Amino acid sequence: MRIGILNSGGDCPGLNAVIHGAVGAAHTLGWEVVGFRDGFEGLLPPGDYMMLDPSRTIGIMKLGGTILGTTNKGHFVAKVGEGNVSEVPKEIVDRAKTTLKHLEIGALIVVGGDGSLTTGLQLYRMGVPVIGVPKTIDNDIQATAMSFGFDSAVATVVDALDRLHTTAESHKRVIVLEVMGRHAGWIALYGGMAGGADVILLPEIPFNMEHVASAIRQRDARGMHSTLVVVAEGARMESGELLKKEKISSKGEDRLGGIGEYVAKRIEELTNKETRSCTLGHLQRGGSPTALDRILGVRFGAMAVSLIEQGKFGRMVSYQQYQVGDVSIEEAVNQLRTVQPDSEIVRAGRSIGICFGDAPPMN
Repeated sequence: MRIGILNSGGDCPGLNAVIHGAVGAAHTLGWEVVGFRDGFEGLLPPGDYMMLDPSRTIGIMKLGGTILGTTNKGHFVAKVGEGNVSEVPKEIVDRAKTTLKHLEIGALIVVGGDGSLTTGLQLYRMGVPVIGVPKTIDNDIQATAMSFGFDSAVATVVDALDRLHTTAESHKRVIVLEVMGRHAGWIALYGGMAGGADVILLPEIPFNMEHVASAIRQRDARGMHSTLVVVAEGARMESGELLKKEKISSKGEDRLGGIGEYVAKRIEELTNKETRSCTLGHLQRGGSPTALDRILGVRFGAMAVSLIEQGKFGRMVSYQQYQVGDVSIEEAVNQLRTVQPDSEIVRAGRSIGICFGDAPPMN
């Protein structure tokens, strides 16, 4: 048996742990593993790949990124605009199938987010035995309670807030930290709460700048002269406006950015307090994965091989109730897991005085 594995979409900590888990589990079964470089692009003839065995994956779990490389561009993009689905041309899929047939690949593990899994689903429907592994630092795939990379991204946000606390206090400033989160605010919510943020702005809870300013003025009146604000890149004002850093005219989703600077400018205008903004950007994607992400990645990789052994193709590895299982890829894609404004964790945040920008602060 020979199987293939590829990483597609954005990178994140834990991808190498998935590779390590898949290769180790396959080796135990006596199978060969082919790693395709740069996502689905590596499937195009003559194929861009490397042979993987345990000797090639020793020590890679601690590394950020992926030894196989990845891309969210190219011939296989299945997401356009605001999450709309686009079919990969049949001729492109047929070329990929030619490579897989030539290399005698019996199954293909696709490690990626919603868009990459949508592509994987199309390949499966066209006859490729596919197993999906969810990858999203936004933690926004409904069919899995958690994906690797999220915990590492949150840890980066917390570390940044720990550092920003001291400089904000020293100068009695407001500091706005912009973090990732296009449609879901899990990174902002978890990172903000763990890092002691005073204001957290999420895509799921439209915010009013006057409410944010009121919360900051109230803190000043109580003798707390510094404020930390965490804002997800996809946070929307009450008007529904979404700030975009770059408009993508062809395939791919528009690049977000700028909400942190906007919020900082408006806070300074409304409160007359010195305000600075900081954008973490790709720092959240880089660096060594946390222990949790390493373990989760290994378990996902091992389960993907187990599903191949069972012949359960068209399935995606899923983590629910502390157990790793599987769901159909078809049910998993296009079902986002977002923060519910009335959820227990948001209520807990409100109860300790965190402002979410949707209501004036309580006296």
